[in-house]
Amino acid sequence: MAVERTKPELLAPAGDMERLKMAVLYGADAVYLAGTAFGMRAFAGNFSPEELPEAVAFAHEHGVRVHCTVNTMPRNDEVSRLPEYLERLNDAGVDALIVADLGAFTLAGKYAPSCARHVSTQASISNYETARAWHDLGASRVILARELSLEEIRTIRERTPEDLEIEAFVHGAMCVSYSGRCLLSNYMTGRDSSRGACAQPCRYRYALMEEKRPGEFFPVFEDERGTYILNSRDMCMIDHLEELRAAGLTSLKIEGRAKSAYYAAIVTGAYRHCLDAAAAGEPIDPVWRDEVEHVSHRPYSTGFYFGPPGQYYADSRYVRQWQVAAVVTDCDGAGNAVLSLRNKFRAGDEIELVGPDLRPFAMTAPEMTDEGGAPLTEPRTPQMTFHMKLPRPVPAFSLVRRSVDLSAKSGENEER
Repeated sequence: MAVERTKPELLAPAGDMERLKMAVLYGADAVYLAGTAFGMRAFAGNFSPEELPEAVAFAHEHGVRVHCTVNTMPRNDEVSRLPEYLERLNDAGVDALIVADLGAFTLAGKYAPSCARHVSTQASISNYETARAWHDLGASRVILARELSLEEIRTIRERTPEDLEIEAFVHGAMCVSYSGRCLLSNYMTGRDSSRGACAQPCRYRYALMEEKRPGEFFPVFEDERGTYILNSRDMCMIDHLEELRAAGLTSLKIEGRAKSAYYAAIVTGAYRHCLDAAAAGEPIDPVWRDEVEHVSHRPYSTGFYFGPPGQYYADSRYVRQWQVAAVVTDCDGAGNAVLSLRNKFRAGDEIELVGPDLRPFAMTAPEMTDEGGAPLTEPRTPQMTFHMKLPRPVPAFSLVRRSVDLSAKSGENEER
């Protein structure tokens, strides 16, 4: 029997309660989320003061840790509210706080003493001396700048205290600015990127206008590949998990608190199965590797781990070829399932099911029934409850999806 080697933590995003449950049930070791303030994803669902203890309780019941972001750079008129907010996080049972600002870090040590302190990627930690300095100040973990190579990460691990945990992003969207510290959104839209409100103007298509020729637009070409000169690729390191483990990373982080529950489920599940196989020295099942292709994404790269990732110049659209049709809320041993509708589909459509620890399988959608037992060919009302017979039992929170190429309609605010 193969001996399991040291396995990094799998850290998944949780933008709201539904996404948290998906990440937890699909295999995360820990989740990261935000309350209603001081988080870098202001447009994610986030957690109210009433929801946060419930979220922590659900995660802890499943043996999953909760990290809460407090990673904005607060101004004078905001910082006075931090102590009360930190006390609330401490009382909610949050396991760790992710901070970027030195003042917030210091206040966290005083007002949230039960929470470990993790230093955000926003702090741009890119060398071992900086990592050591944060450890000396009381940090239990540093989240490295995304611009580091695998070799640089290995050096940081070798030259920092053993009890300092090291986390790095391994999957998801990347920012064109260094460690996400961009002001383009502030100047163009008034939405502060350092407060989680980035409008992502780096994804826009730009043209050149000469001062004395108003209204006359000239295309901008960096080269023959096009005009989306700021558009970054997404990161995907699922093919290199053994190398990440060998470099000494404590935690592998999936980006995406603003992304959908489907994204949280599928990407977490894919990395869970592939990471377990890599840690056990077993070959990775291509079925699970292929799952990261089933979520909306920009063309993938390996980030800066093996050199510059390169830009994607063709357009700012997502590759989006699958759509969630329904979520299974209950299923008995005979495969009689209760589902909640997300997007329309009909009897006769080819669909797939994937779930917590459920290997994806395909089937043809049969005729369904509504809540009253009446025959139903096509459920149409969003969130409606209906019944469908499956060829085998599946766990709750399994997902019904179908192949639909929506790439041309993809946008930053659509389901990803």
